[in-house]
Amino acid sequence: MNKKEYYSKKLSGIRLKKCYDIAPIRIKEYLLAEIEYLLKYIELTDIVLELGCGYGRILIELVDYARTIYGIDTSQGNLNLGENFIVNKSNIRLLNMNVEYLKFNNQFFDVVFALQNGISAFNIDPIRLIKESLRVTKTGGKVIFSSYSDKIWEERLNWFIHQSKENLIGEIDFNKTKDGSIVCKDGFKASTYTINDFEILKSKLDLNAIIKEVDSSSIFFIITK
Repeated sequence: MNKKEYYSKKLSGIRLKKCYDIAPIRIKEYLLAEIEYLLKYIELTDIVLELGCGYGRILIELVDYARTIYGIDTSQGNLNLGENFIVNKSNIRLLNMNVEYLKFNNQFFDVVFALQNGISAFNIDPIRLIKESLRVTKTGGKVIFSSYSDKIWEERLNWFIHQSKENLIGEIDFNKTKDGSIVCKDGFKASTYTINDFEILKSKLDLNAIIKEVDSSSIFFIITK
């Protein structure tokens, strides 16, 4: 099972939500810090898109801070759970869509984002991902990605061990798990983007972008179109 299938079939819906429910305190702090930093770039009048929205964990936190919020995901299980999770939130719209082929007009969004290592988890060419995200972003708008800081490696690994013990992901292969990548014996792999990786993307695409570490737990890549 490749990474795309893993997230859309095995690690989706209730199973995905449980991963966050069992997260240790430090990981919950990291997840909250990501959202708080993202909100610095969102205005009340903005139209916002989350790539890989899951069941709406982040979307629900943005509901009072933007005009309209779209969330896309390829897992119908995630979206079905999301419809219940964000019930009665009229400014949130969930769609089954692939991040490689966004079915939106050019310059439609003020902010497009994917937090918590989406740029790696999507398992697609990051240059294609960035270009497609920029296509649907307004001039002057932001495209925002984040990944894990190496400073939270031990807590992150511990979280994945908890997930493995709950049979949410496969058994951890400790011989292959290192250097920011967590590998399971069933073929699942969760890697990261480092500051250097983001610097390379910035240079290759000649982007107007900043790279910032937040909360000693995440690395943000903020592109201004």
